[in-house]
Amino acid sequence: MQAIHITDIEAAINWWRERSPSPDGVTACEQVLALAEVYALLVYHRETECAEADIPDAAMDAWLIWYDSTPDAPCIAICSTSQGDALCKGCGRTFEEVQHWPVMTPIEKRVTWRRICLEATAWRFNRYAERAR
Repeated sequence: MQAIHITDIEAAINWWRERSPSPDGVTACEQVLALAEVYALLVYHRETECAEADIPDAAMDAWLIWYDSTPDAPCIAICSTSQGDALCKGCGRTFEEVQHWPVMTPIEKRVTWRRICLEATAWRFNRYAERAR
């Protein structure tokens, strides 16, 4: 089951709030409202992920537009999977993730991004952080 993490919903809400600020401090744009409904339900049910099938179309559209504003691949052009490592020392992805990246869905990619960011052991987070920027 593919699911979007609550932190991605929150990031998308904040991204939309920057792009379409409230004119009166109360009203929100339609994208923020759509994403906020999903966020509120996650909080209410004390869940951290929302299954792709449970996300309303308007919220998914808003999330996908935010997703398009994020970096696609975590690659920093130092790939150790090409030398046989199961986990890339440069970006932190598995050999399978590196190989299948072009055909992975946005949600699958975000799940991978979340894992490598939480682990923070890849060189993109320490030795070569400037390349990641």
